[in-house]
Amino acid sequence: PQHRAQHSRQMGHAFMIASGLRLLGLAALCIGLASPASAEVAELVLTRQYGLSYLTFEVMREKGLVEKQLAAAGLGATKVNWTTLSDGAVQNDALLSGTVHVAAGGIGAFVTLWDKTRGSLDVKAISALASTPALLNVRDDKVKTIADLKDDKRVGVPGAKVSPQAITLQYAAAKQLGEANYAAYDKYTVNLSHPLAMQAMMSGAGEVIGHFATVPYSFMELKDPKVHTILNSYDVWGGKQTLIVAWTTGKFAKENPKTFGAVVAAIREATDWINANKPAAAKLYLDASKDKIAESDVLAMLNDPQNELTLTPQNMMKFVAFKHQIGTMKNLPASWKDMFFDVVHNLPGS
Repeated sequence: PQHRAQHSRQMGHAFMIASGLRLLGLAALCIGLASPASAEVAELVLTRQYGLSYLTFEVMREKGLVEKQLAAAGLGATKVNWTTLSDGAVQNDALLSGTVHVAAGGIGAFVTLWDKTRGSLDVKAISALASTPALLNVRDDKVKTIADLKDDKRVGVPGAKVSPQAITLQYAAAKQLGEANYAAYDKYTVNLSHPLAMQAMMSGAGEVIGHFATVPYSFMELKDPKVHTILNSYDVWGGKQTLIVAWTTGKFAKENPKTFGAVVAAIREATDWINANKPAAAKLYLDASKDKIAESDVLAMLNDPQNELTLTPQNMMKFVAFKHQIGTMKNLPASWKDMFFDVVHNLPGS
């Protein structure tokens, strides 16, 4: 009997231990299942820049579409903040520091960070936002081509040596002077935001006689008969090309899948709304930007087939191939899909 009692006590201990282990296992499983949700950021920070090319993000902000999609994903408590940064390089710094989660800017800054973060933060584009031409406008009638630029005849660009405009100028120089001389005109560029570059050029004073502008600034400048265009980015690259994309880190997308999905859904919703409601989108843009331009002019830009607000990447590979050839980009993607999250891989990109 004493042996049987001892055996019973041992069996009871074993049962309790086994039960405890099972409970611990279930608890660990529950914690594991809950961890992605609990890891979602409590505050989401997105950036935007100046101009009609950023209308998608402007609509997302003004109509609260990110908040709407977060709520639909069960993350209604997430706080959404927006900040305006002047160029893509500054946005990259903010993204790397963790003060910003989603950036929007020119493809030049994006592909630079994509290249530098392979195997670490794995930055990728969420989607394209806009394909629109960049026009190099000048107010000096003696400047007919980029070959006429000189030390006292400079052009304003957002993000010198990094922005799509800066790379377009390099590609034009390479075609004109040979690949080895791709940087020949870099010294004639001045790093200025679009509003400041337009102001400097239109003042008629100082060394800034040109602005490599996007809409609406290019449109506004050309209303002055003293201003003319000497370079069109679509002509340089041989067709329509994505100018603006949204990007984030692979780390952020992986650790915050619901938040990431809400941003993707908001981009899609905003893009669809703009293309279906262009008059309302034109009014929203002016109400938000306070640009001094007629609503009819904004609507005309939105209806111009050269200006396309779309998630589909266009003519990206020629851009990165050139940067790889001149040595300003180490990694050459095999396809545009290598640079984008799979949420847009079903689109007919290039």
